[in-house]
Amino acid sequence: MAKKAKNEEQKRALVIVAHPDDAEFLCAATVAKLCSEGWEVNYLLTTSGDMGTHDESMTREALAPIREKEQRAAAKVLGVKEVVFLRYPDGFFEDTAEARGRIVYEIRRLRPDTVITWDPFRSSFTHRDHRLTGQAALDAIFPLARNHLGYPEHLRDGLEIHRVKEVLLAGSSDPDYFVDVTEHFNKKIAALRKHTSQLRQAPLRELRKRLRERMKEAAKEQEFELAESFRRLTWG
Repeated sequence: MAKKAKNEEQKRALVIVAHPDDAEFLCAATVAKLCSEGWEVNYLLTTSGDMGTHDESMTREALAPIREKEQRAAAKVLGVKEVVFLRYPDGFFEDTAEARGRIVYEIRRLRPDTVITWDPFRSSFTHRDHRLTGQAALDAIFPLARNHLGYPEHLRDGLEIHRVKEVLLAGSSDPDYFVDVTEHFNKKIAALRKHTSQLRQAPLRELRKRLRERMKEAAKEQEFELAESFRRLTWG
């Protein structure tokens, strides 16, 4: 019998979002579940969340490292392997060829089977960075990352094309895929609590209540108690 290549059976997921704490609010329990099942999960953030404050004495330069540190701490709680920041200015991310190329590079380097990202097609209003990050991620996944003529300099640098099999669009107005995260709710809360610059005014009891109600509503037609919901896309 031929020897299997190292990590041939390793399942991988990549979460592509705009800001620190996006992933924790959207899909932290799903990430915790994947990690508990042996998946390698990585994060890719297009910004460092350097506009996320009401403190008028705070600057972007001072806030960015605070929020990056909080994001890494939250990811560690969940079992995430690596957190990558592209460090575009918060509030001003653009879906450009250069930005898509940087996302393609990370997809080819990290080689995820599944990508979780913002749904850019949701019917209700959403943050501009969320919308454009989701759109850039989808375009990077298909067709760019899987086509040898899309950013061929990556191949010259030793990276190969990569075909993502599944995308879970978070924050969707029309979800059709529901993950049973009943056993991972506390991990979600623990990860969120690492984002102290954003949540220090939010009472823990109220946060837990609000999120549990939301996740219970997402699971109302399922056979389990708590869900995180997505719109699912697949490619052969």
